[in-house]
Amino acid sequence: MQVTDLLTTDIPENGSKGFECNGEKYFAVKKQNQIYIYKNSCPHIGIALEWVEDQFLDSSCTMIQCANHGALFVIENGACVAGPCSGQKLKAIRFNVENDAIYLAI
Repeated sequence: MQVTDLLTTDIPENGSKGFECNGEKYFAVKKQNQIYIYKNSCPHIGIALEWVEDQFLDSSCTMIQCANHGALFVIENGACVAGPCSGQKLKAIRFNVENDAIYLAI
């Protein structure tokens, strides 16, 4: 397990938060008090998903969106449902939470 500087309280409900751990970029999304963590890399061309810090969701806050080409991903499983990477998935990261601290299983 790798400790992060991210606490569950740092992630707004229906919002997202980017962070780094061991030099790799990740992001977390909180929806209905559930947290989902993905590697910050679009499966289409491998670039970071956001242009604006911590902005990983579409305007309705119901889908993860790649700012580069508009691909949409399901929050709960990272599946791409629209855009050039349809049928692909974001890389989900397993994690544990202890006393609000997030530990990545990497």
